[in-house]
Amino acid sequence: MYAVIESSGMQFKVREGDTVRVPLFDIPPGNKINIDKVLMISDDDNVKIGRPYVEGAVVTAEVLGAGKDKKAIVFKFRRRVKYRVKKGHRQNFTELKISGINPGS
Repeated sequence: MYAVIESSGMQFKVREGDTVRVPLFDIPPGNKINIDKVLMISDDDNVKIGRPYVEGAVVTAEVLGAGKDKKAIVFKFRRRVKYRVKKGHRQNFTELKISGINPGS
């Protein structure tokens, strides 16, 4: 069974037991959260697609911790003008371990 969830405008395909990095939540490690923005749930035979979310469906996850991703380099360059700008950016994330998928009714 897997589900497609929405977090901060991004979609993630998750299965039970998966570890997922989502944009930063302000939740301390060790806490459990319920994600009710479930766009789709699928098991072997049935597929439930939400409009926009599946009613009653909840994905339960445990917060493992938070951190920063690898640095993404932003390099701007204009030829023949001696223009070069190099900047870096590290995105904050929260790591979640999916502990259960409840399809609802």
